Amino acid sequence: MRIFVDRADAGRYLAEKLMEYARRPDLIVLGLPRGGVPVAFEVAEALRAPLDVFLVRKLGVPGHEELAMGAIASGGVQVLNRGVVRGLRIPPDLIEAVAARERRELERRQRQYRDARPAPEVRNRTVILIDDGLATGSTMRAAVMALRQQAAAWVVVAVPVAARRTCDEFRKEVDEVVCVVTPDNFIAVGEWYEDFSQTTDREVRELLQRSEREYASNPK
Repeated sequence: MRIFVDRADAGRYLAEKLMEYARRPDLIVLGLPRGGVPVAFEVAEALRAPLDVFLVRKLGVPGHEELAMGAIASGGVQVLNRGVVRGLRIPPDLIEAVAARERRELERRQRQYRDARPAPEVRNRTVILIDDGLATGSTMRAAVMALRQQAAAWVVVAVPVAARRTCDEFRKEVDEVVCVVTPDNFIAVGEWYEDFSQTTDREVRELLQRSEREYASNPK
């Protein structure tokens, strides 16, 4: 099984699996910040497609923030993991408190990454939605729901590594799923990278600006 050097390396491997989409006039590549953006940058470069971010925030269980009880996305979308919510008996007011805090962070990132630029137009477009990996998939699921609400024509979920069960579940929810590695003994996304250091806001911003310059100077 492949272990990736870093997110850029993973992005290059993922791009090889997506070359059928290269130079499509309706294509846009969207990375989930922060870690999905370096992966998406490599895919957008290889496919000669525009790159943008799609803002999503995980709703972590208070006191156990690594466990997702749901997620929110741009456009007012909220997805809850009903099994986690019921199993831990999380009350609605606590869910709303966490969601309110994450909405503030989502809005901050909107300003940080976009300045005054509008959110990407996805209506009637082919969208490749990318993260650096999938564990439970709650964050990606919120993004997919938001894209469906915004009338994307064709949605592809693409990741370098995913839990096999999660990857299979998404095949029922989107038009195509591309997972480079689906290990049987999946524990955490970071185990499949030699370098899984945190991507910063600055790196996300710089990659978006670089992609915009390069795409403008050498479009399809």
